[in-house]
Amino acid sequence: MNVQGTHYRTIRVMKENPAVVQIIDQRHLPHKFVIEDLSTVEEMAVAIKDMHARGAGLIGACAGYGIYLAAMNAPKDSVASFMSFIEESGKTLKATRPTAVNLAWAVDRQIEAVSAAGGNVESRIQTAFKTAGIIADEDAEFCRRIGEYGAEVIEEISKRKKGDTVNILTHCNAGWLAFVDYGTATAPIYEAYNRGIKVHVWVDETRPRNQGARLTAWELGEHGVPHSIIADNTGGHLMQHGMVDMVITGTDRTTYTGDVGNKIGTYLKALAAMDNGVPFYVALPSSTFDWKMKDGVAEIPIEQRDAAEVRTINGLYKSEIVTVQLAPDNSPGVNYAFDVTPARLVTGLITERGICDASAKGVLGLYPEKGV
Repeated sequence: MNVQGTHYRTIRVMKENPAVVQIIDQRHLPHKFVIEDLSTVEEMAVAIKDMHARGAGLIGACAGYGIYLAAMNAPKDSVASFMSFIEESGKTLKATRPTAVNLAWAVDRQIEAVSAAGGNVESRIQTAFKTAGIIADEDAEFCRRIGEYGAEVIEEISKRKKGDTVNILTHCNAGWLAFVDYGTATAPIYEAYNRGIKVHVWVDETRPRNQGARLTAWELGEHGVPHSIIADNTGGHLMQHGMVDMVITGTDRTTYTGDVGNKIGTYLKALAAMDNGVPFYVALPSSTFDWKMKDGVAEIPIEQRDAAEVRTINGLYKSEIVTVQLAPDNSPGVNYAFDVTPARLVTGLITERGICDASAKGVLGLYPEKGV
């Protein structure tokens, strides 16, 4: 996507030094646009855990490039010591964020490729570099296709409204900042906007961390898409009064049966949508499906983050980003980062292969080779 007229991906290898991977450090947005240089797997692990980079697809790409950085810094005296370092690095990366399935998927894909490469250490490093690039390119291409399929839904609603504005509510940030490019929930919006369809996006602020107000609003603004930031609890009111035509969210892990793990608060939006007859879509690439989990509520691991994210808030004060306390000194906080939306509340899943029902039959109909 473009930032002030310049195209960026959220992650890339530095042209001048291929031993350095660069990411957009999202902690500073929307107030500052910062590119962070990462040279070791430990630095990449911190970037993932502390959410310099976040979002299902981008975490997967970061994991892929994290193994590449591990390969660059691994012992070179023998293949055995090299592979041992790679495998330990994979464990380090997997431990950073438990909910997003893309992370472990990318680590396993990298280690499998490097193990199967054969040859000397140098050839394995090249395999790690190539595989990381393939993971990133696939993520961007899959999101582009999601945009095309999802835009057809928006176009149908536009036709029913005789060209009037289609109002879309989204939650958290499942935009290009959460992936390598395009995004998932936002990809259909961008594609519809590019086709000349009138759209307007209701942007949930998405506490804690405010990824909607900070990130989704910023990138929609950079693309020129009309939008309004709302408090998280406003969505139900808007739906009751016919001010939302559809909901699109992303997901960090979706079971093959259609249960959706996503940013905390997604479940409440789905309940409100069901109660008001508003279609609720979830956009995701195939890398975000968990092909082993059947019951999302029971099985998807829910990350609990530092309670400080609930008790405080970040913002701009006199040109500096500062943290301020919201809560009383003696009031503890609890910070569940995700919840699970049961498949029965999901109208459809928008994937790179098309749109399907949120069910095992629907998902496996698009991905029969997964045959669970």
